[in-house]
Amino acid sequence: MSQQQETVSRITTGMRVVDSTGAEVGTVDLVQRGDPAAVTVEAPAPVDPGSSLDELIESAAVDEPDVPADLAARLLREGYLKVSTEPAGSGAVYVLADRIAAVADGAVRLTVPAAELPAEE
Repeated sequence: MSQQQETVSRITTGMRVVDSTGAEVGTVDLVQRGDPAAVTVEAPAPVDPGSSLDELIESAAVDEPDVPADLAARLLREGYLKVSTEPAGSGAVYVLADRIAAVADGAVRLTVPAAELPAEE
């Protein structure tokens, strides 16, 4: 298991998420470990010409992550967190596994400011 996957495996829903500036981002809503075999942007051949990449991802995923197809594929491959932003219920952002600096004291610390995190569509 990679260091990234080991870090992700220590995260649980409900943990606080703090960005690189120390600002509270929100709480972990979903933890998804990476799957190197997840749908990639280079669609495997042969592909039904009637299927778009978005349809392939939709059929392979359960409405998550709700981001553009190329980013969704990267999130699924590398692993990610879905973080509910404050105030509760106003939205969510996605955190790629490689943006996680540390997990300590019941909180997830990020390597980037919250403004750099992709928002749910």
